[in-house]
Amino acid sequence: MDSKNFAEKICQVLSDRKAQDIVCIDVRGKTEVADFYVVASGRSMTQTRALIEHVEEEMDKLEVFPVRREGVREGRWAVLDYGDVLVHIFNDETRLFYHLESLWGDDKNTVKF
Repeated sequence: MDSKNFAEKICQVLSDRKAQDIVCIDVRGKTEVADFYVVASGRSMTQTRALIEHVEEEMDKLEVFPVRREGVREGRWAVLDYGDVLVHIFNDETRLFYHLESLWGDDKNTVKF
């Protein structure tokens, strides 16, 4: 599966679990870190943790595992690094603080789910 389809699959998994404000940002050519950032919010720290766990479970079924994972326990901001796709899941307050969309996104490279 190419990185674009993989990012879209993760967006669908998040949508199925009622994540909020799901955005897929194409960062190809802007950074060498990844091809896509997927950014989503949970309504609480509990939901944020549950969303991360759900993404990991669904990707495990596809035998795709994160290279790194950070912040999962706290539930304020977690990141799953799948190589070409970085998944950022925030609680609302932390997402407003970091506002990754303003750093990497614009109308040309951002898709909202």
